[in-house]
Amino acid sequence: MTNRQNIRLRLLSYGVIAYMLLAFAWWSVLLYTKNRDAFEAKRDFLRIMLVAEGIVKNDTEFKTHTRYQELNQQYQRQEHMILGEAIVFVISLIIGVWLINRGYNKEMLATQQRRNFLLSITHELKSPIASVRLILETFQKRQLNQEQKEKMNRSALQETDRLNTLVNDLLLSAKLEMAYEPHREFLDLYELVAELISRMESKYPHIHFTLIADENIEPFYGDKLGLTSVTINLLENAAKYSTDSPEIIVRLKTAKNSIIWEVADNGIGIEDKEKKRIFEKFYRVGSEDTRKTKGTGLGLFIVDQIVKAHDGQIKILDNLPQGTIFTIKLPMVNKLTEARSQM
Repeated sequence: MTNRQNIRLRLLSYGVIAYMLLAFAWWSVLLYTKNRDAFEAKRDFLRIMLVAEGIVKNDTEFKTHTRYQELNQQYQRQEHMILGEAIVFVISLIIGVWLINRGYNKEMLATQQRRNFLLSITHELKSPIASVRLILETFQKRQLNQEQKEKMNRSALQETDRLNTLVNDLLLSAKLEMAYEPHREFLDLYELVAELISRMESKYPHIHFTLIADENIEPFYGDKLGLTSVTINLLENAAKYSTDSPEIIVRLKTAKNSIIWEVADNGIGIEDKEKKRIFEKFYRVGSEDTRKTKGTGLGLFIVDQIVKAHDGQIKILDNLPQGTIFTIKLPMVNKLTEARSQM
């Protein structure tokens, strides 16, 4: 659906709502008028009857008579009923319009996210496939020396690793929404993170990576594949949004029976209004038509879900003077004690 069609649909819906409000206002006024006319007719008829029977002699006696008081009370109750129904209808209509508008906005947002995902996943899939195809065609058509062969082999392996990571993210994101259970084992987080940082240094030689850790960090009882994905996605995210002289600092420390895990960068940062949404599946800041960074919008969704599966929490802070800090808090003692009791 195009933007022009969206605008036309919005205008049409607002026109229908305005018509309903005006129509209901008209019928409310008409009903109020008819009720008043009926009351006045009944009142005049009652006055004539009471005067003819000699029960009342003037308006003062008539207005204090029991039958008039009952008629007047009935009329007032009907007035209040009309007013109450009008208020309830207007409130219901306002709530209904708000719910419909909210649902419409969510649907449009989901449609936009799906569109962005399809555009990004198409690019992410085609790019490594095209690169590997080009390398294979080069091997087929040209005679290369050993150095050239090794260089092209490394390039092909990098592209297949990229494609493999993308497929794994897609499979993991589907699994996270259905039946993900962490396969827990004792892990040396420092060793795991250090190995992954070494891999990232080879991929991003222009970025300065630093790992800072407390001494004697206890083994963590967690899912190795899941926490590997968390580390890679956070480092990739920091690398993609880095600026000039990029620096990424990873900190591991213990505090109150928990492990605090920080990934800090000096990149472009994240606006406050985006911080609440970046963990949504397929959500990426900006439009896919103008965005320069690669990605599918799955990385931070996977991070958030795996951290929650480990009973942990993740927060986003500003890294002054520039950049972002992702802080993960993972509880240790309960799971560690449980695991040791089972050994």
